[in-house]
Amino acid sequence: MIRSRGKIFLAVGIATALACSLPLSAQEIGDAHHGHIFATKYCTECHAVEPGASSSPNPAAPSFTSVAKTSGMNGRALAAWLDSSHPTMPNFVLRSNDRNDVVAYITSLKERTPD
Repeated sequence: MIRSRGKIFLAVGIATALACSLPLSAQEIGDAHHGHIFATKYCTECHAVEPGASSSPNPAAPSFTSVAKTSGMNGRALAAWLDSSHPTMPNFVLRSNDRNDVVAYITSLKERTPD
């Protein structure tokens, strides 16, 4: 009995050590709070950035909530979108940490607003 408990503790210890050493690639990147501050400062001229807001100042610009709720939209897709230039958006380059923060904020809107 003691020998089998020792094996169980050893197995749990090894599993814990392995789990802690795995990369956190599935973890969300960025800080949603900082992303909201950034979006409020730089994106509100065209986009509705507040949770649940549906009507943007520029009718051609989607609200951040509608972007978040777009089927298949995830952090990777948003990052790719923000890293490429588009004729309907101003051509400015986001620093990677700003981009990650905005992505975190937009993806947070998916859970924060009802369908």
